[in-house]
Amino acid sequence: MNIAVEEIVDALKRVNHPAAGKHIVELNMVSDVSVSGLSVQLTLTFAKAHDPMKNTIVKACEKILRHYVHPDIEPHINVKAMQPAAAEPPKRESPNAKNIIAVASGKGGVGKSTVAVNLAVALSKMGYSVALLDADIYGPSLPKMLGVEGERPVAKEGSEGQEIIVPVERYGVRMLSLGFFVRPEEAVIWRGPVATSVIKQLLNNGDWGEPDYMIIDLPPGTGDVHLTIVQELSVTGAVIVSTPQEVALADAVKGIDMFQNENINVPILGLVENMAWFTPEELPENRYYIFGNGGCKALAEREGIRLLGQIPVALGICEGGDSGQPAVANEKSIVGKAFMELAQNMIEATNERNENMPPTKRVEVK
Repeated sequence: MNIAVEEIVDALKRVNHPAAGKHIVELNMVSDVSVSGLSVQLTLTFAKAHDPMKNTIVKACEKILRHYVHPDIEPHINVKAMQPAAAEPPKRESPNAKNIIAVASGKGGVGKSTVAVNLAVALSKMGYSVALLDADIYGPSLPKMLGVEGERPVAKEGSEGQEIIVPVERYGVRMLSLGFFVRPEEAVIWRGPVATSVIKQLLNNGDWGEPDYMIIDLPPGTGDVHLTIVQELSVTGAVIVSTPQEVALADAVKGIDMFQNENINVPILGLVENMAWFTPEELPENRYYIFGNGGCKALAEREGIRLLGQIPVALGICEGGDSGQPAVANEKSIVGKAFMELAQNMIEATNERNENMPPTKRVEVK
């Protein structure tokens, strides 16, 4: 197998440095490329020793080389900095948010991200400072849903010498997502450790400030990213999203069980029934229960948790998600009113939880 150095360099042109907005070859970051069979040696030179995207870029190079050059290629990447640090700066603390809310679902396709986005915007409209983390690594959709797909977060130097990532702001919500750092059509093909490493970078290197609420849009199911979040953060509570369908409700129960596991022990603030019924915009009093009626209410009663809200299906919610204008931006619409009511109910549930329970402990790795 003969692989030319030019093939390696051409493939690496697909790897961008998010802060610079250019690919790493154009930035003269790639040097000392050599090939022996399927073994590739190269050096990546970063401008500063503590570039917050260093690990992400290294993993992206490995993935790109295996995808575009050869699936069995063995990349050996040496990393160095133009400006070595005299000493390793202390690790920044995770976001100092007053309330950290995990929005989760047992399965995909139930509108979890739609709920997370509209909940965040609703809280902002109510006067709270809000942060939003897109932790759905394999399907980062929040940039599109908030109309900021073309934005790129910038890096700046923190007070302790680290480079930190400045979140993109829209509708008063400060947001970070992997979607800002990959092309919209690019599949994220990462193993668990890589995905969790990216989550930690977005959390610990993000310039989040001290928001009243931090909303975290988790991936569907229960897995590595969920465990990383509860290990890195003291999660105030979880909001579980489902549709009225029996198959969705069965998976919602698994999501509830995960947070209530004795080793995790994150309080469940309540359940959100999405796609509760269909209401035509021109007939706001009409309700058509196309996915079943009352399933989430019955589940909430059975599990002893709140039903925080019921969100109807309406044309505006689909159009808003595609156009980057969340449905709650129009508070007078049917769906907008439902999301504002959901936000108010979640605030009440959070306040009650904080009055009656101690802060959640982070999960310790054993």
